[in-house]
Amino acid sequence: MAPPEHSSIVPGQLDLAALEEQARGLLPPPVADYYAGGAEGETTLAEAPASWRSWRLRPRVLRGVSAVRLGTSLLGSEVRTPIGVAPWAYQAMAHPEGERGSARGAAAAGALMTVSTSATTPLAEVAATEPAAPKWFQLYRQHSPAHTDDLARRAGQTGYRALVLTVDLPVFGRRLRDAIHAFALPADLPPGNRPDAGGPGEDTPMWTFDDIGRFGALSGLPVVVKGVLRGDDATHCVRAGAAAVWVSTHGGRQADPVVAGAHALPEVVAAVGDEVEVYVDGGIRSGSDALTALALGATAVFVGRPAIWGLACGGADGVTRVLDGLGAQLAHTMTLCGLPDVRSVPRDTVTPAR
Repeated sequence: MAPPEHSSIVPGQLDLAALEEQARGLLPPPVADYYAGGAEGETTLAEAPASWRSWRLRPRVLRGVSAVRLGTSLLGSEVRTPIGVAPWAYQAMAHPEGERGSARGAAAAGALMTVSTSATTPLAEVAATEPAAPKWFQLYRQHSPAHTDDLARRAGQTGYRALVLTVDLPVFGRRLRDAIHAFALPADLPPGNRPDAGGPGEDTPMWTFDDIGRFGALSGLPVVVKGVLRGDDATHCVRAGAAAVWVSTHGGRQADPVVAGAHALPEVVAAVGDEVEVYVDGGIRSGSDALTALALGATAVFVGRPAIWGLACGGADGVTRVLDGLGAQLAHTMTLCGLPDVRSVPRDTVTPAR
């Protein structure tokens, strides 16, 4: 597949809608829709951004806040921002730099990157890009048990800081845009971590809570369970050994319609309390969205599509500008709300909209 031509992102105010439009002009329609689309009727996809607007900020005044601390710690790794990069597949379709570009862009912004099993660059090569910058490796039940176990082991051996089990994909969601385009990965862009054989066979067992501890032992890494939307599931994950839980609808690409992350997050946080860190993604498009998530109990938020469009339009620099732009918005909104530190955003910073 010939790489698309790319233009640089214009400095200044971050406009994610304009950035997506610019990216769509650069990418072939099947690729753009692969990144942008959701499952079934795309209800979850459409509701995600609006769900963060169902909360309202309650600013504090006269608190003397003139500087804001965005730095935080995620499973012991220090980062300069609580806004990280969610895992997303086949990044070399968006830009020739692929996952290496995202890794460089996230590192420049001081953000944590989560690398997908379905990366177009082998996991060890992504780990070696900006090796001092923290990265997590995301694992699907996508291949044979032996190959999946091998990926977990290699993640632990090549410098990843955590293993992210994506558990909302026992089977693939029905993604209608991909069906319309008959989307297929270009033959000249093979997945970096896929074995020669295809996906899991009929004898591949479904994952259970017991697999949390098993993959932790195989990798030697803390395990983050991604795709949790219920408090009872979150509790079971923690009891089974999860170091953190990640509230996610898989970008609206699996079951549809499901509860939005902004609405599932409070229940999950209430269930696990201070036992483990909780993260969230899904529809976060501004610094105020990120602040709302922090107020609802998230330790960090992750963005997928904004990073995709940034990479498509500007490579590594595009990813950095998206993350820096969202971080600047977050800092500005925190200053307006009288909040000095992302590590201590009170719950009463937000209230349901009426």
